[in-house]
Amino acid sequence: MTDQETLVTRSGRVLTPRVQRASIVAAGFGQNLVLTTVTTFILVYLLEYALISVEGMVVVTIIITVAKLADAISDPVMGSLVDMTQTRWGKMRPYILFSAVPVAVLSTLLFAIPDISEAGKLVFFGICYFLWGFAYTVCDVPFWGLLGSAFPNPKERTGVVAQVRAFGGISLGLATLGLPWLALALSFSPETTATGWTLAVAAASIVGMGMFVLSFFNTRERARGDRERLNFRQLFGTLFKNTPLLMVLLGSVLGFGRNMVQAGGAVFVVIAYGSEAYFTLIGASVIVGMVLASFLSPLYVLMYLAGFENIMAVLVFIFLTGLSLGIFVVVQTTMIADAVDDIERRTGIRNDGISFSTLTFVSKVMSALAVLVFGIVIVIAGYQAGVTVTPEMQNIVFIGLTLIPAASCLISAVPFLFYRIGRPV
Repeated sequence: MTDQETLVTRSGRVLTPRVQRASIVAAGFGQNLVLTTVTTFILVYLLEYALISVEGMVVVTIIITVAKLADAISDPVMGSLVDMTQTRWGKMRPYILFSAVPVAVLSTLLFAIPDISEAGKLVFFGICYFLWGFAYTVCDVPFWGLLGSAFPNPKERTGVVAQVRAFGGISLGLATLGLPWLALALSFSPETTATGWTLAVAAASIVGMGMFVLSFFNTRERARGDRERLNFRQLFGTLFKNTPLLMVLLGSVLGFGRNMVQAGGAVFVVIAYGSEAYFTLIGASVIVGMVLASFLSPLYVLMYLAGFENIMAVLVFIFLTGLSLGIFVVVQTTMIADAVDDIERRTGIRNDGISFSTLTFVSKVMSALAVLVFGIVIVIAGYQAGVTVTPEMQNIVFIGLTLIPAASCLISAVPFLFYRIGRPV
C-alpha cells in the first residue's frame, strides 16, 4: 500500500489511506488511554479506596514486579504466536479484535475490588493483574506489528508512527488530568468513592478499547510473501540474524536513563520542593514536550548545571527532555519497522510479531532499570519519610535525575552507530 493506493474489502467497503491512518492513530489513542489509567491510578485506588494496609502494599509490590517480569518474557512468545498465525483476517488483526473486551473487563475489575478480607482482596487483585497483563500483551504486540505491516512505505509509516506517539501523549495527559475528576463526578457525592473510580475506569476502558478495535475494522495487512507456516526456530533464528534490530534493542536498554524522570520525579519534587503538587507541572512539561517532538543529550547535563533551586529552569529542561524522549520513541519504532523490512528482503521471512514484541519488551526493561537505579540513588541519599532533608540529599537525588540519565544516553548512542540496513543479500 502506498500513499495513493485505496483498498476495497471483500464486502465492497472502500478503505482509503486516510481512513487507515486515522483508524490506527485513534486505536493508539484509545489503547494508551486504558494503559495510562491503570498504571497511573492503581496504587492510589488500592491505598485510598480498597484500603490496603502498608503490609498489604508489600504484597502488591511483589505481585506487580513478578507480573511485569512474566509479562516481559511473554512478549517474544506472543510475537512468535502472531507470526505463526494464518487466518483470512491476517496474522495480527484477529488478536486485536478478540483482546479488546478482555482488556476492558479486566481493567475495570482492577478498580472493583470487593469489600472482603485483605487476604481476599490481594488474591483478587493478583489474579486480575496477571490476567490483565497477559491480555494487554495480546493486544499490544499485534498492534505495533500491524502498524509496520499496514504501512510498508517508509515515509508514510514514519508519519503514522509520529502521529500515534503524539496522540498517545495526548491521551496520557487527558487520563492523568481527567480521570480523578470523572471519578468524582461518577461518585455522585461530595467526595470521590470507590464506586466512582470503578465507573470512571469502566467508562475509560469502554471508550479506549472501542477506539482500539478500529484498527481491526479499518486496516489491512500487506500480503505475506511467506505462505508457509513459520515455526519458533525460524522466527528466533531470523530475529538473531537481524543485526540492525539488535542494535536498536541494545541501544534502547542502555538508554534506560530516559525513564528516570518518570520513575523518580514524584519523589524528587517532594525532596527538592517539599510538595508533590509540583509533579503536576513536571508531568505536564514532559507530556507537552513528547507531543511536540512526535509532531515535529546533553540536556540532562545542562539541567544539572542550572540547578534545581529555580523551578522555572527545571520545568524548561524537563520540557526539553520530554521533547527528546518523544523524538526517541518515534525514531525507535521506525528503525524497528525498517529492520523488519530489511530482514524480509534478505531472508524472505517477515516476522513483524516477534520483532515488534521486542519493542514492548525493551520498554519494560528500561522502566524496570530506571526504577532500580533510582531506588539505589534514594538509598545512597538516605532519604525516607520523616527525615530532615539536607542540601546534600537534594543534590544526590538531583544527580539521579540528571547526570545518570546523561551518562546512560551517551552510552546508548554507541550501538546505534552500527545500525545498517540495505546490505547486500
